[in-house]
Amino acid sequence: MLQWFHSNGDWLIPLAIVSVGSLLVTLVTVPVVVLRLPRDYFCHDRREPSYRGWLHPAVGLVLVILKNAVGAVLVAVGVVMIFTPGQGLLAILLGAMLLNFPGKYRFERWLVRQNGLLPAMNWLRSRYGRPPLDPPA
Repeated sequence: MLQWFHSNGDWLIPLAIVSVGSLLVTLVTVPVVVLRLPRDYFCHDRREPSYRGWLHPAVGLVLVILKNAVGAVLVAVGVVMIFTPGQGLLAILLGAMLLNFPGKYRFERWLVRQNGLLPAMNWLRSRYGRPPLDPPA
């Protein structure tokens, strides 16, 4: 076993750094987003983008591209964190909320219904004096 570590040591250190870095980024990012969610975020039939009326179309396009890039990275990091230290499901939820894809809102509501996720989000919100999120219908 030690020989395997010696022969693959070049890969283990960068992977460990990425794992710890993604854990730290998630520990900061996920609580900020969960605390900023409106109480009724998961209770609507559909979700309309809130930036459509007041941004120049070019600025809106750049923001959508950036938002989707960050969302894709968070989903990928969340999948990795399911097998390594970190809040995998919360990172996947956050990434999914940033991505634009058909059925996104339905997926978010399904993910929040999974065991323990909504109570964990509401526990975090209660620690900072925010009202609990309403469960999806």
